[in-house]
Amino acid sequence: MNHRNDHRLILFPLPFQGHINPMLQLGRILYARGFSITILHTNFNAPDPSSHPHFAFRSIADGVDQSEVAKLDVFGLISLLNTQCASPFEESLREMTSLQGGEAAPIACLISDSLFSFTCSVAERLKVRALMLRTGCASCLYFYTKCPVLKEKYVPTHGSRLQEAVKEFPPLLVRDIPAVDSKEPELLFRLLDDLIKTIKSSPGVIFNTFEELEHPALASLREVLSVPFFPIGPSHKFCVKSSSSSLLAEDRSCISWLDKQPPKSVIYVSFGSLAAMNEAEILEIALGLAYSGQPFLWVVRPGSVHDLEWLEKSPSCFLEALEGRGKIVKWAPQKEVLAHLAVGAFWTHNGWNSTLESISEGVPMLCMPCFADQGVNARYVSDVWRIGVHLNGGLERENIARAIKRLLVEREGEEIRERALVLKEKASASVRQGGSSYQALDALVNHILSLK
Repeated sequence: MNHRNDHRLILFPLPFQGHINPMLQLGRILYARGFSITILHTNFNAPDPSSHPHFAFRSIADGVDQSEVAKLDVFGLISLLNTQCASPFEESLREMTSLQGGEAAPIACLISDSLFSFTCSVAERLKVRALMLRTGCASCLYFYTKCPVLKEKYVPTHGSRLQEAVKEFPPLLVRDIPAVDSKEPELLFRLLDDLIKTIKSSPGVIFNTFEELEHPALASLREVLSVPFFPIGPSHKFCVKSSSSSLLAEDRSCISWLDKQPPKSVIYVSFGSLAAMNEAEILEIALGLAYSGQPFLWVVRPGSVHDLEWLEKSPSCFLEALEGRGKIVKWAPQKEVLAHLAVGAFWTHNGWNSTLESISEGVPMLCMPCFADQGVNARYVSDVWRIGVHLNGGLERENIARAIKRLLVEREGEEIRERALVLKEKASASVRQGGSSYQALDALVNHILSLK
């Protein structure tokens, strides 16, 4: 760990698992570079301070009611948080800036999640510089800069057009556009418009990606947005002995179960912290896993299924498969699971954290995007980087079994794994001394210390 530099950073994550994780990883990285870290967070989905004893934690009263949350989709919730959090955020930041000059280290800058649209303007009023953390991929952000044009041409759309190519942005299909399946596409486009405006007004953007993975998108973004970019990912690779940032308890029994499985034989199944499915879909997944004949580790998160009695109603063939060949947990230590020698493929929703963690371990992906940027991420996995396959044909048991065998048994899966291992080495090299992300981190530290 480097010596302390007597500067403090205020980190403000959006309160979702996929946004809290990279923000806390960034905090650990910058703490190791000598900064003092204060995590400013909402009461809603608050992180656990005991997991990060070197950080200071400070909450704001967001006024978010749990009963109201249950009625909203993720875009509605982000919009609500932007409305509810602006005033308490300003009050808290004002109080922290007034403490400067006392015992507290001076504030070098605020680092805010880029989906908070109010933080730049509030920080500017209080004479605090505000960098943005973009928790999604650079390619998706570049796609967002084209949204005004694409919106007029492709949204709203009908089922017959879903397989149509987006000619302005190959290799995307219409089905990959984030707003296609949204209940309120206009709300999503407003959020994306605010995102681009926020980034353009900031003195710098931090990305959890690496240059070798997304150079074309990063180059295009630098030209279009004209702000300094710092691609320092995969950020979790800088944190060799990192504390858990999970909002859910991790079931570590899955690691000892994996220890008993043959190398590269297990399909790991997890659809993230937000996606939900109905009982019919869960049953098809269960039977598809059973029919594949492969060992499987399946995360069934509390709240992801409305009727958890599905297991008792399942056909006997699936229950028999659980006797050694399958394991179900409520939540798993994902980075450790993906690094395990027994894991040969990852059936994922393609949230960016999961996608990048899979890339970092050279694990091929079975892609089943659910919403938001996941369609773009999945298309890049399958068609650009060619390190996974789409679950084309939908959630049907025979289709699922075929897709799993493609990755774990057939020659196609071996070729995909070879490409994935090349990207794994590039990811590892990027965070080593002299690597692209290591250099970007050095540049970020110097940029923070130069802000006035």
